[in-house]
Amino acid sequence: MEPRELLEHLNARKPLINGSEAIKLLRPYAREAMRVTAELNGAYHEPDEVRKLFSRLIGKDVDEAFCLFPPFYTDFGKNITVGKNVFINSCCQFQDQGGITIGDDALIGHRVVIATLNHGIQANDRVSLYPAPTTIGNRVWIGAGAVVLPGVTIGDNAIIAAGAVVTKDVPANTIVGGVPAKIIKKIETVDNI
Repeated sequence: MEPRELLEHLNARKPLINGSEAIKLLRPYAREAMRVTAELNGAYHEPDEVRKLFSRLIGKDVDEAFCLFPPFYTDFGKNITVGKNVFINSCCQFQDQGGITIGDDALIGHRVVIATLNHGIQANDRVSLYPAPTTIGNRVWIGAGAVVLPGVTIGDNAIIAAGAVVTKDVPANTIVGGVPAKIIKKIETVDNI
C-alpha cells in the first residue's frame, strides 16, 4: 500500500484491522511524527520556524498567519488541514488518522484533544480502529481542555466551552458546553464583522 492509498483508505473511513497493510504503513508515519514533534517541542523556535516544522509535520504549507504555541502532539500528522489565520495554543493533542480539517480564523485553546479514531465495540474487534473525520468550521473557538470526538463537525462561528466533551455535531452560531456537550445558547450574528 502506497502512502496515497493509505490516506484514501483512512478518508474512506475503512477500518484499520490489526496486522493489516494499512496498520503496518501507519507505524513509520507515527515515528516520523514523533521525530518532528520532538524537534518542535524540544527547544524554543521563532514563529517562522514553528510554521516550517508544522508544515513538515502535516506535509503541506500553512498560512503565514498560522500560530502554534508548542508543545503540540500528534501520532500521525499527515491528515491535518489548516485554514488561514489559525491559532493553536499549547499542549494540544491531535489524533488525525481519520482527518482533521480546521477552518479559517479558528482558535484552539490549551490542552484541546481532537480524536478521529474509535476502537471496535465488540471484544473480539477491540484492536481494530475505525477512522472518522473531524471538521472545525471558520471562526470556531474551542476552549481549554475540550475534547472533540471522531466524526464531529463544528459549524462556523461556534464556541466550545472549556472542558466540554463534544460527541455530536455542533450547529453554526451556537455555544456548547458540558459532558456531553449540549447547546447553551445561540449566537446572534452581526453582518459587519
